[in-house]
Amino acid sequence: MNDEATLIKVAGDSAPRLVAGAIAGMIREGKPVALQSIGASAVNQAIKSIAVARSYLQEDGLDLYCVPSFTMLAIEGEERTALRIEVMPRPLEE
Repeated sequence: MNDEATLIKVAGDSAPRLVAGAIAGMIREGKPVALQSIGASAVNQAIKSIAVARSYLQEDGLDLYCVPSFTMLAIEGEERTALRIEVMPRPLEE
């Protein structure tokens, strides 16, 4: 996984269209992106954001693929498991 990726923390109340815009903007600039979510609703918002970002990037001839993994975080002295999703571009298949 790419430790130099720009990390976007996605919460359960994150707006998928706004997160998607951030993903698409960074992908267009050639910057690596990773989403990090803790909890079912946050993971749901992250996945919806990726789906919306795919539609934003169609006009650029780009599609996305993802590599999910788990990561351990220390939050307020407790260990929590987060889902990390690396998001990478690929050419759009017609």
